[in-house]
Amino acid sequence: MIGGSGFLGAWVVELAQRVEALEVASLARDPAHFPRPRPGERVQRLEADALAADELEQALAAWKPTHVILCAALSRMADCKHDPERAHRMNVDLPHRVALCSRGRARVVFSSTDLVFGARAPGPGGFDENATPAPISDYGRSKLGGESVLRVHARVDPNLSIVRLPLLYGPSLGRGLGASDSLLAALQRGETPQLFTDERRSPLDVRDGAAALLEIALGEHCGLLHVGGPVAIDRYSFGMAVLLEQGLSVAAARSKLRAGLRRDAGLEQERPADVSLDSTRARALLRTRLRGPSEALADSSV
Repeated sequence: MIGGSGFLGAWVVELAQRVEALEVASLARDPAHFPRPRPGERVQRLEADALAADELEQALAAWKPTHVILCAALSRMADCKHDPERAHRMNVDLPHRVALCSRGRARVVFSSTDLVFGARAPGPGGFDENATPAPISDYGRSKLGGESVLRVHARVDPNLSIVRLPLLYGPSLGRGLGASDSLLAALQRGETPQLFTDERRSPLDVRDGAAALLEIALGEHCGLLHVGGPVAIDRYSFGMAVLLEQGLSVAAARSKLRAGLRRDAGLEQERPADVSLDSTRARALLRTRLRGPSEALADSSV
């Protein structure tokens, strides 16, 4: 696991440990960013800066993994806009280096994003795997660059998968990460977050996303797959769903949030209106259930 200290990566590590046959290792630049160790944890935490010369290569050579799930990324849109060079190194160069190290040795699953879309409207059911990507943000462009690099590698070693994931939410193991926990953390700080009514995505519980990545890694599917939630919803409505699940009344939930438009925040040119994914193929291929918010938000299990 590369990027195991992140929101998604931590859940991949958690679920992988529940597969008795697996030996699990997780690589991160700063082990302090990992969630607090859990009782009975059986994961080897490797400290390495994936952007430092040779550290990634040395770590993989020492561990000799048979499966690599790559979740490490510069994923905040503002960070990618302000530091495009680092975004390129993390989101394009890193997948290239992982693929080189893994060629003929390990199966690779690369976590990509629905934000490779945005310049065009989706079809009625969302963007499927045949849709032409057209990102509008630096983040989306860099992740599409990572996909393109891996497609070149796949001509030589097809044993890799690209999985496009949507907005992720769900329990963050006490760290205030993801679309739901970060919202609740903001409320606890006394903030009144603004959420957009004109930004639609197909949000997915992080546990389902992690389970899907693990299933794909341990399976035989190669190539591109969209793994999104079954419901396309705007960010404000999703925020309302989070608060209603917390037991707030509709009136109380509305008082905690500010509904807004992307253009009013000056973000219309970099935050797309609709990048909802059509995940029909994933639902047919995977055993992992891709739950909608009404079911997943009610699930408090960790």
